[in-house]
Amino acid sequence: MGDRAHTHTGAAGRAATADRPTSIRNVVLVGHSGSGKTTLVEALALTAGAVNRAGRVEDGGTISDYDEIEHHRQRSVQLSLVPVEWNGYKINLLDTPGYADFVGELRAGLRAADAALFVVSAAQEADAVEGTTRAVWEECAAVGMPRAIVVTHLDTARTSFDGMTRVCAELFGGDDPDAVVPLYLPVRGPQAPDGHAPLTGLTGLLSQRIFDYSSGERQETPPADGEREPLRDARNRLIEGIIAESEDETLMDHYLGGGDIDIKTLVDDLERAVARGVFHPVLTAAPAADGARQGVGTVELLELITGGFPTPLERILPAVTTPQGAPRPAPVCDPQGPLVAEVVKTASDPYVGRMSLVRVFAGTLRPDDTVHICGHGLTDPGHGERPAHEAEIRVGALTSPFGKQQRPLTRCIAGDLACVARLGAAETGDTLSATDGPLLMEPWTMPDPLLPVAIRAHSKADEDKLSQGLARLVAEDPTMRLEQNQDTHQVVLWCMGEAHRDVALERLRSHYGVQVDAVPHRVPLRETFATRCTGRGRHVKQSGGHGQYAICEIEVEPLPPGAGIEFVDKVVGGAVPRQFIPSVEKGVRAQAARGVASGHPLVDVRITLLDGKAHSVDSSDAAFQTAAALALREAAADTRIQLLEPVAEVSVLIPDDYVGAVMSDLSGRRGRVVGTEQAPGGRTVVRAEVPELEIGRYAVDLRSLAHGTGRFDRSYARHEAMPPQLADRVREEREGVPD
Repeated sequence: MGDRAHTHTGAAGRAATADRPTSIRNVVLVGHSGSGKTTLVEALALTAGAVNRAGRVEDGGTISDYDEIEHHRQRSVQLSLVPVEWNGYKINLLDTPGYADFVGELRAGLRAADAALFVVSAAQEADAVEGTTRAVWEECAAVGMPRAIVVTHLDTARTSFDGMTRVCAELFGGDDPDAVVPLYLPVRGPQAPDGHAPLTGLTGLLSQRIFDYSSGERQETPPADGEREPLRDARNRLIEGIIAESEDETLMDHYLGGGDIDIKTLVDDLERAVARGVFHPVLTAAPAADGARQGVGTVELLELITGGFPTPLERILPAVTTPQGAPRPAPVCDPQGPLVAEVVKTASDPYVGRMSLVRVFAGTLRPDDTVHICGHGLTDPGHGERPAHEAEIRVGALTSPFGKQQRPLTRCIAGDLACVARLGAAETGDTLSATDGPLLMEPWTMPDPLLPVAIRAHSKADEDKLSQGLARLVAEDPTMRLEQNQDTHQVVLWCMGEAHRDVALERLRSHYGVQVDAVPHRVPLRETFATRCTGRGRHVKQSGGHGQYAICEIEVEPLPPGAGIEFVDKVVGGAVPRQFIPSVEKGVRAQAARGVASGHPLVDVRITLLDGKAHSVDSSDAAFQTAAALALREAAADTRIQLLEPVAEVSVLIPDDYVGAVMSDLSGRRGRVVGTEQAPGGRTVVRAEVPELEIGRYAVDLRSLAHGTGRFDRSYARHEAMPPQLADRVREEREGVPD
């Protein structure tokens, strides 16, 4: 890489296509928000000839049009695909959002790709790189995904390639920091008065050749006298790292004995080590200057992708079963085999309709094919083993996205990606397979959304469209969950964070024409009796004809937490006729569900029917239901009603440096820390029980507290008594909130 001759075939004006899996490379770009991933994709597309000048496609749009951008924040919020061609290879570049709220888009990109470029900015702090990127690196390491590192923004003042390389080796090297070493060193131009020296080219450590981009085209020159010696240490570290990962065990002895190793042997071993996911070269890149056709380092990156990253044939494919759960042999990446594909992303356009980004793992997908669609339902908590939905559907047009265009495709072979129109109700994560042998792929994991956002329609017209708009929104985004809370009667969108929430609400408005208002989220509280008490309900009315007559006397006593509502009949002598006993029970249970003091359901009490009266003509089922409800309300008026709040079991995973701050914060939220335990990688799991009233915004607050390095999960534990002062405040607030 760096010694190979390079030619390229431009893809501008036509769709990049592939004839065989070995000519395809699927690469996901991962990195912190602002690290320069989208700019790097633009630079690679320009160098590969997919665009005619920086950031411009032939129809006058920009490459950034493929990505939905919040223009006021300049933040990418969706996974985007940009296919380019280089040296006869088709490269599918998958650009992922760097902001933590959109981790679902990142996970989809990892599923679709076979290798990853980790993009880190030399202008960012080391903790920013660690906070959002280290966990993804570990995910890739767990499955052996090949990775390389690209350092960006070296063309800004006061940046250091050596310093950033050391940071990457510490963060990503793990037990083997020597596996993270530079492949090229930057060459800088004359220093400006402010101390800034622009990036003009690279020096290849293996070839010891200089690749100069100052003219706008890559020019290869030999180093000047005296320039080889400063590179010796870096070159030796690189060679030693390559040899340490080489499958030829004799190379190290030969090298340590002072023998020379052929450059071609080193390059071949480097490419094999990168493809196996055990060696991670560090490169640098910068966008092309105005009028230039190639950005610094873009040719080297394309050579690494095509020469060092694996083909789809080398990927271990996800396990498959029948829709009924019976295991099946793993699919083979063969265009001639049975179809196995997966929807990795779903998007809707108000003009085009629903589009599905599909990765074909086996077989070939063609327009007008009839396929079997089967899905676990990534949007449903738990992702059960049985499919959530199945259907057979005819495939619409296949296209390759680029800018504002969708370029038609005649087929999509195993290992490739394409956009598919009109896949019906297909959701992200669904499996596409042959109708005569339906299959279901093992789903990938998605984080649970932990920020609740209660919404309501802005107007009656919006209310009519709300249900359909929300259903489509959640089907597109598996990291969003919709809840119709039966206790609070609120519609709740569970999101990953505030940015995720803002994008979701804006998408409802702009894509589906639904305007909604965010309202305060209400936690489902409960009520219970603090002491034993009695109540009498009298419902007697006479208005001509049959009247209404029922009298009930009840006793209410508290029960242990979790006991629910218990009804006991202790009537003697037939004071309440037997046919009306169920009516009394129905009445008290209905009133308990409505609440007796502050509108929250009543729980954990025993209600005993002691006595009553009936009329031979005027008593009825409805009358005794009403009398029972009145009796329960009267009993509540004569005693103290205790508010119960839900308590969650919370597990927080954070670096050891933040344990003290997190535990102190949880205590300030009325939480009880119940234990800690060590986790790999210098991290700690803090387990606590915290009232849910205190953690509504914890998804946002933890990110700030731990600088983006922490994550947590929560589960309902129980309801328990709320402190009296807080209960009084909640009651006061409740009185001013309409249902």
